[in-house]
Amino acid sequence: MAEAYSFRDRVSTVEADGRKRNWMYPRFIKGKLHKYRNIVSNFLLILFLTGPFIKVNGEQLILLNVLERRFAFFGLVFSPQDFYLFVLGMLIFIIFVVVFTVIYGRVFCGWVCPQTIFMEMVFRRIERWIEGDGIKQKKFDQSPMTANKFFRKTLKHSVFILISFIISNIFLAYVISSDKLFEIIREPISQHVTGFIAIWAFTGAFYLVFAHVRELVCTVACPYGRLQGVLLDDDSMVVAYDYVRGEPRGKLVKNKKSATEAADDRAAKGDCIDCGLCVQVCPTGIDIRNGTQLECINCTMCIDACDSVMDKIDRPRRLIGFMSENQIKHRTPFKAGKRIYGYAAVLVILISVLGFLVLRRTDIETRVLRAGGTIYQVREDGTVSNLYNAELVNKTSKPISFTIKPEDPNVKIQYIRNVDRLDRGASTKITFFVIQKQSDIKKYKSDIRLNIISDDKTLERVKTTFIAPAN
Repeated sequence: MAEAYSFRDRVSTVEADGRKRNWMYPRFIKGKLHKYRNIVSNFLLILFLTGPFIKVNGEQLILLNVLERRFAFFGLVFSPQDFYLFVLGMLIFIIFVVVFTVIYGRVFCGWVCPQTIFMEMVFRRIERWIEGDGIKQKKFDQSPMTANKFFRKTLKHSVFILISFIISNIFLAYVISSDKLFEIIREPISQHVTGFIAIWAFTGAFYLVFAHVRELVCTVACPYGRLQGVLLDDDSMVVAYDYVRGEPRGKLVKNKKSATEAADDRAAKGDCIDCGLCVQVCPTGIDIRNGTQLECINCTMCIDACDSVMDKIDRPRRLIGFMSENQIKHRTPFKAGKRIYGYAAVLVILISVLGFLVLRRTDIETRVLRAGGTIYQVREDGTVSNLYNAELVNKTSKPISFTIKPEDPNVKIQYIRNVDRLDRGASTKITFFVIQKQSDIKKYKSDIRLNIISDDKTLERVKTTFIAPAN
């Protein structure tokens, strides 16, 4: 029994003694689910390749400038003052992945994760084009070095480096913006040494990951595979083998003496003919018939492979498919549990909060503080003034002309340092006095409201405290 479960003592990409890596040579097979993955992958690849170069309201479609804490999503610009929105958005994304994992397992890894999309839909395609399918690749690697082998290996790795270089440039465009990337490309290297080094550093990292590390990112480095063991339960829909229908396994025996004997033989065995095709197509080298394993990325290649075999032997499809343990064992339909409703409720609340905060987000963020070390100044004309410092940040993708106007018409502003225009993404500081008649003041501390106005439109209302001797 211990031998039967020995596969759980190690990852499939490492030999039993842990000293040597098992290099994966997955076979390629087409199927219905692979076509759907192609559609999803092509859409995401196009979005990735074009995202930094599409402009919306003067800003690129997606900008993730972590260095300057400046982000842009579909025309909306988020400054460092909006960083809490970005954190909330990331939290929503994590909760969404958790909810999706509880219901559908590790589908995110097999269908949406950039590692899988680039590895399976780009680099392995090139590898198959140059060296052939999995079986041919294995024989090719085991063959002695020849001129043909040297040429093909050199061609493959040259293409890998070229694609890694392209990915590196586009990735950098997401971080520093496409405009700055074009500056690095156009201008002399001496003016952008750091950017030049960053491009080649990322190129080396991507090449290393996709040419050598590969599935080890999923099975060793990524913590998500281990997280699914905590999130999954008997109602989670994962890529699974229907052992009730498939067992006991048995090879398909042809040329029976009679139709009756053939029918009796089929009735005595399960639908699994132990062809091993589901193992041969797996990019992480596991046997899905052993049950859910951390290496499984739910890429659905084993489903397409098994379906093709079931079609040939005239048996129903989905011996391997998206099924829960309860569906397999008790033949009960999928039912959402309390955990799913709980996670979903948290997700809806967080999305609602984010939507509310985004809708009430203003084009200009203003912070008004009374000048430090001052209280109030009583003037000879019977007025009282307080000194304020204001910091304004333009959170839009266009310049804004503005003015500060008190909400109370009896309150006046006298500028010491005034700015009435902000470039896109810029910030400025303004120093001014707020002046009131002493006869209008009824208490020592009172609230005043200032409106930030642009083109006769109030962009933001700010409240601050005014101090004066009460009458």
